[in-house]
Amino acid sequence: MIAKLKGLLDSLAEGSAVIDVGGVGYLIFASARTLTALGEPGAAVSVLVDTHVREDHIHLYGFASAAERTCFRMLQTVQGVGAKHGLSILSVLSPDEVFTAIAAQDRVMLTRADGVGPKLAQRIVNELKDKTVNVALGLGADATAPARAAAVKGKPGDDSVADAVSALVNLGYGRAEAYGAVSNARQALGEAAALDKLITLGLKELAS
Repeated sequence: MIAKLKGLLDSLAEGSAVIDVGGVGYLIFASARTLTALGEPGAAVSVLVDTHVREDHIHLYGFASAAERTCFRMLQTVQGVGAKHGLSILSVLSPDEVFTAIAAQDRVMLTRADGVGPKLAQRIVNELKDKTVNVALGLGADATAPARAAAVKGKPGDDSVADAVSALVNLGYGRAEAYGAVSNARQALGEAAALDKLITLGLKELAS
């Protein structure tokens, strides 16, 4: 099982790249985001890999970050979502944006990806909404429900976050972007941050 490749970027193509590792060229399929991050042929590169073994092929999927690979693997757990869909989504949305869209139940944001229609986007949102909570809490996608509940129970500031998101939505911002801005504000200010502070910092982020 190949989990990481480190070598020289041999060539780039639409949706894929070849990485030369000690004279052996490995073909990886990747999102537009990762392919852009690799740079130009000849550059030294390092990519994380998710290996898919099937009866008729072995495919390597490369990622510039652990977050992107985690998001890709999570998307693969949804019925009807294949590797192509996963890379398509990650080509237009960062992992944080994917998690935010799912948490905010924003299927429209997911339909920005080629090949992802409203029905598939709704299925992604429905099936992954609990798993994004795990990721946001740093528990990992496979955390159990009791562990998730224990982490959330009594967590200070949850009402303030919801109120802050609602306030930004009322000001005309989309729920997904409002959720992302408030989440970042809470992380910066701490779990006990006051509502007005969350709104103010969230507005600053949205305006930047």
